[in-house]
Amino acid sequence: MKLEICANSYQSAKNAQEAGAHCIELCQELSVGGITPSFGFLKKVIEELDIPVFVLIRPRSGNFVYSDDEFQIMKYDIQLCKDLGCKGIVSGVLNSDDTIDVERTRNLIEIAKPLLFTFHRAFDEVKNPKNALLQLIELGANRVLTSGQKTTAEEGLDLLKELNVLAENRITILAGGGITSKNTNLFKEAGLTEIHASASSTKKEDDGMFSVPLTFSDPMKIKAILDAI
Repeated sequence: MKLEICANSYQSAKNAQEAGAHCIELCQELSVGGITPSFGFLKKVIEELDIPVFVLIRPRSGNFVYSDDEFQIMKYDIQLCKDLGCKGIVSGVLNSDDTIDVERTRNLIEIAKPLLFTFHRAFDEVKNPKNALLQLIELGANRVLTSGQKTTAEEGLDLLKELNVLAENRITILAGGGITSKNTNLFKEAGLTEIHASASSTKKEDDGMFSVPLTFSDPMKIKAILDAI
């Protein structure tokens, strides 16, 4: 089983590599579900670390229905990630009726090639997840990040199992949402081959005026998940 760490800073990415994680999803602003990381952040991680990098392509927080201008920004960002040497892209687009925007998602997948493409947790908002999974297989997506349409992947385990059977090795179900060393075995026993976790801790930094909480991927928590695997 492989472990992907959601890294929201350079230190988190470095912690993930040093702890032995298999890859990272790079993003910023986890408090709003993550958005596309900055160019400088991307460049430093890719140039200075060796861990495979998947990049979240999400131009803003909120829903996953995008304007033409936002969609153009997403395409520019994917090309930038290709130029920098990323391993993969994490993205996706929905229609206003909570179905997959097939044409736009196809466009993103084509632009991303030959990078691996993960359809992100917008999947957890679709009304018919099994039909949506078949659509993503047809589109050529490589992975789907999902909590099984529940708040946590543990709560959504039944659907995750069903999706994994339906996938038939044509696409990888990447389980994410509340995964820790304490429940990792549930996903391994269910036959899932990849899990996604932030493995985060929070510390307070005093800048002289304010006490600012900082969230980071904790190497001890990452190692504990790997030990459980």
